Amino acid sequence: MARMKIDFVSDVSCPWCAIGLASLERAIERLEPGQRPTLHFQPFELNPQMPAAGQDITEHLTQKYRTTPEQQQQAREAIRERGAGVGFEFRKEGRGRIYNTFDAHRLLHWAGTLPGEGQHALKKAFLKAYFTDGRSPGDHEVLLDAVRSVGLDEARAREILSGDEYAAEVRERERFYTDNGIHAVPAVIIDDRHLIQGGQPPEVFEEALRRLAAQA
Repeated sequence: MARMKIDFVSDVSCPWCAIGLASLERAIERLEPGQRPTLHFQPFELNPQMPAAGQDITEHLTQKYRTTPEQQQQAREAIRERGAGVGFEFRKEGRGRIYNTFDAHRLLHWAGTLPGEGQHALKKAFLKAYFTDGRSPGDHEVLLDAVRSVGLDEARAREILSGDEYAAEVRERERFYTDNGIHAVPAVIIDDRHLIQGGQPPEVFEEALRRLAAQA
């Protein structure tokens, strides 16, 4: 029987994507080995027009969502608490700035073409770099540090970042998901036809995966 496939559509600057991935991982660990799906990470940019230097996060959220600094602080505390509940650490001093993530997605696409679990490991390294360590996912040296930390080919990654390899593929994937109604992330798509939206608790993911595995 073919294993279930999960496409995890997300951005590396999305806090609920970090929570959702940690939660999904916990759910998958609770499944029997034969039920565990394969994970594929798909690109989505929350801010595709963001300049390379990024933008102050308070300014950005105020402009985009019309929220106050006090509301943003409350949201950060709630996010930090949810993250801790599934084993993901958000740094206390906040995120500082928000950055362009397109090059991170290019490297994730490349990692997805390789055998093994390198794409998954790289995704987690990018999320940690930004949310836990406060480093910019738009900085090539930060991206290369993450590549090296998970044992992928740093020289090949540097070569990709020096040009525009995988840019067309990432944009095509982004268009595919937005054209098919994905406008918020994380979006967890199971076997190309079942959608779970948002950073759900592990129990929600586990129940859905068990039910679909039983149906299969």
